[in-house]
Amino acid sequence: MDADDPRAVLERLARERGDDYASLSRLLRRNSAYIQQYIKRGTPKRLAERDRIVLAEYFGVDESLLGAPENRKKPVSSFDFGGDLVAISQYAVGASAGPGALTGEEEELSRIAFPARWLRKLAGGNPAQLSIIAVDGDSMEPTLSDGDEILVNRDDGAERLRDGIYVLRQDDALIVKRIAINPASRRFTIKSDNAGYPDWPDCGPDDVDVIGRVIWTGRRVA
Repeated sequence: MDADDPRAVLERLARERGDDYASLSRLLRRNSAYIQQYIKRGTPKRLAERDRIVLAEYFGVDESLLGAPENRKKPVSSFDFGGDLVAISQYAVGASAGPGALTGEEEELSRIAFPARWLRKLAGGNPAQLSIIAVDGDSMEPTLSDGDEILVNRDDGAERLRDGIYVLRQDDALIVKRIAINPASRRFTIKSDNAGYPDWPDCGPDDVDVIGRVIWTGRRVA
């Protein structure tokens, strides 16, 4: 396969970004083997226009690299074509901002669509590792309120732990808390933004299971 072949280009982009074929297929709302079959077997022979637009936006490259005709008129925004949206799963679990909520079965409630370019700037990486859950409780007030929807990046977890707000699993509960790293020891304090709740000082990586970093929140304005 020639290095300039759109299939070779897509394979290289995925490898450099750390994306697997199945996650790219899900990005296109295709079956999980779609991208692998395209790259390895040449089926389909060419990417559909919508798929090409989504992948070009996701990787931040010109569509011509993925097989678009050089003289094709480029749309002002692929969002106008409905091809720049990525569906993120919303789960029926709550991350408690109080004493902790039992997770139960992580049932998918729905999917919420976000522009791919916006997600790429916000989170980078693989959109399949993003999920939406709700906040329970008031211990993260005023930053996060009861009922707020939060976008969690599961790719941004324990290995990259730094100051910020995270969803953690402790015992059988999900909690959302702020983590403050001690730069000398790399141990950390689990904090609540609401001063009425106690901190958990001097924690280590084995004390909690880091699910992911909270990177966005949405709420209803009264």
